[in-house]
This record gives sequence, structure tokens and C-alpha cells, in this order.
Amino acid sequence: MGSFTKKEQIVILVLVLIVSVSLGFKYVLKDIIKPKDQIGQNIEELDHIKDDIVEIEESPIILVHISGQVYNPGIYELVKGDRVNDAVNLAGGLTKNADLDRINLAKKVADEEKIYIPEVGEEIANEVNSLNAITVTESTTNNNDGKININTCLKSELESLPGIGTVTADKIIEYRNDNPFKTIEDIMNVSGIGDKKFEGIKNLITVK
Repeated sequence: MGSFTKKEQIVILVLVLIVSVSLGFKYVLKDIIKPKDQIGQNIEELDHIKDDIVEIEESPIILVHISGQVYNPGIYELVKGDRVNDAVNLAGGLTKNADLDRINLAKKVADEEKIYIPEVGEEIANEVNSLNAITVTESTTNNNDGKININTCLKSELESLPGIGTVTADKIIEYRNDNPFKTIEDIMNVSGIGDKKFEGIKNLITVK
């Protein structure tokens, strides 16, 4: 094999340079593209975080107060969009005396809402008929200087009085259905309420 001519040597040198430049450009391009891929991944991660934040904002924790004919009345944490049935389940479920005809278990609850589950045959004040659910958002005591109107109050309000339990509250409601109280002293006509118990509640009740 003879030696390359000068022209052939130049051609070979040019080809070697072209290959070298091509390989170098390939590695440089790879280094440039890699960070872009990482940026793309970071953008996707930020999008996921944004979606999580939006989801949290759309489903905040709310507090609901449930009382009446449930086994464990009290204040419970729910998620926005939950319904009365969810609050009832957290409160241990309905008692056998709960009046299902006046409860809308499918109703969505709101933050700071008061839900009262009535007893069968119980007279209810402030019943929200349009919602077909017993939801107390305003106490019957508001217009009576903080005193409870024993002629119109809820059973739960009677039970909040010192010495008044479930049985006595039922007796008060049964009595007032036939004989509305004309004076606060008339409450002593209810069995179980004597002078001592009356002294403890007389400043907390009214008939106006």
C-alpha cells in the first residue's frame, strides 16, 4: 500500500475533524437537554403540589355541633361537603326515639352549624321546614336577655339548666303542651321541680 498523497491526507484530516466535532456537539447537546428535562420534571412536581393545595382549599375542615337524639352529642370535625348523616355517625348514631320524619340525613352541613335531632312527639321551636331538617342556628334565648323561654325552648336548652335532666325536660315539655306557663313559678307544678331546684334556675328562665 503506497503512501497517501497530500490531497488525500487533507481529505482524511477534514473527515476526522468533522467526526470529532459531531461527537463533541452530541455530548454538549446532551448536557444542555438534561437540565431542561429536570426543569420539566420540577414543573410537573409543582403542578402536583398546586393541585394538592387546591384540593385542600376546596375541602377544609369544618366544625358542627350535634345534639338531641344521638348517643354522643357534641362538637365534631367534618369535611366541607359532608352531610347530616356523617355527623350522626360520628355522634354514635340515632337513638330509637329519634324522629326520622323530621330529619334530612342527606342535607349538607355548614361550618359552625347546630344540628338538633328531635324525639318522636317533641315540640320543636325554630324548625327549618324549608330544609326539612332540624338545624338550630339561633337560640331561642336571644330575645330574652340570655334567659330560656320555658314555653318555646328546645329540650336541649332545658337540659342545659342546672339540675334539669332528660326525664325532667320531658315532663316540662309534656306539661307546657297542655298548660303553657304563665309565670316562671308555674314550673314548680312539674313533678321533680321543688323549691330548691327552682332557686337554681329562676334567674335563667322566662315565659315571655
